[in-house]
Amino acid sequence: MAAPLLQTQIDINAPAAKVWALISDFRRMPQWSPQCRWMRPLGPLRPGTRTINVNRRNRLFWPTSCTVLEVVPEKKLAFRVDSNRSIWSYELEPNGEGTRVIESRHAENGVSAFSNLTVNAFLGGTTSFEHELLEGMNASLAKIKAAAES
Repeated sequence: MAAPLLQTQIDINAPAAKVWALISDFRRMPQWSPQCRWMRPLGPLRPGTRTINVNRRNRLFWPTSCTVLEVVPEKKLAFRVDSNRSIWSYELEPNGEGTRVIESRHAENGVSAFSNLTVNAFLGGTTSFEHELLEGMNASLAKIKAAAES
C-alpha cells in the first residue's frame, strides 16, 4: 500500500519568481527529475491542463499523463498522475532572502490497483519504489536549487 505522503524540502537562495519559472516550465521537468524523460503540456499552465509524459527506470520506459489541479504563481503547483491518482505538488514559501521549496507526493486515498500491481511486478515493490521516489525528489530539488542559484 502506498504511503499517504512522501515529502522533502530544500532552501534555495533565490527569489520565488526565479524558482517558480523553473518548476512551472513542464518541458524542463526532465532536467530535474531522475525518472521523467519527457513532459509536454497540452495547453497553457492552468487548472485542467493535461500533460503527456514518458518516465524511465533503468531499461523500463512507460507513458503517463497528468492533469494540472492547482496553479498559484510563485506559491503552489499541483498535478495528478492520471493512471495512479497520486498528486504531486511544489509549494514555495518565503525563507529569509530566499525560498523554501516543498515537494510532495500525495496518495492519501491510495493509488489505483493497476499502479500497485505494476509497482510490485516491475519496480521492486512499494517500499523500494517509494524510497527511490524520495531519493529522486531530493535529487530534483538539488538540481532546481543549483539552477536557481546560478
